[in-house]
Amino acid sequence: MFSAIIIGFTGGLLNILFFTILKRMDKGPLYALILSGIGFLYVGFVWTDMQALIINSAQAILFVFIAYYGIRKSTYILATGYFLHGIWDITYQFFQNPGLIPPHYEWFCMTIDFVIGIYIWVFIKQFSQKEARPESIKSNRSTNKPLP
Repeated sequence: MFSAIIIGFTGGLLNILFFTILKRMDKGPLYALILSGIGFLYVGFVWTDMQALIINSAQAILFVFIAYYGIRKSTYILATGYFLHGIWDITYQFFQNPGLIPPHYEWFCMTIDFVIGIYIWVFIKQFSQKEARPESIKSNRSTNKPLP
């Protein structure tokens, strides 16, 4: 269990470092893509059990919507989505058969989710839509002047 937490923490930090290196990219959609994809990992684990497949498909779709609204409405929604997925990871074993999930996966995934969620929450200003577009492009669009 402890090694899963260490690997999850390291994985979360490596994700943050990688996206920080890519300064010119808008981070919000990148983190939203990760959030929308991690729910589907459970679907891949449980495809042999129909009840678990239905439950996990529903949670995966829910996290796609949370990621979408995190981009469209508020980065706080995106950060909250990571915290909610971390809670899903740790509570999954209490209401579903954890036998289909790899050992200690819940600790690994929860740690990554919380590391990324905390990062988004603390550094939320880096995720503003204003950074996605340089000021010169915005001013040219508002005055309808052609770009040089």
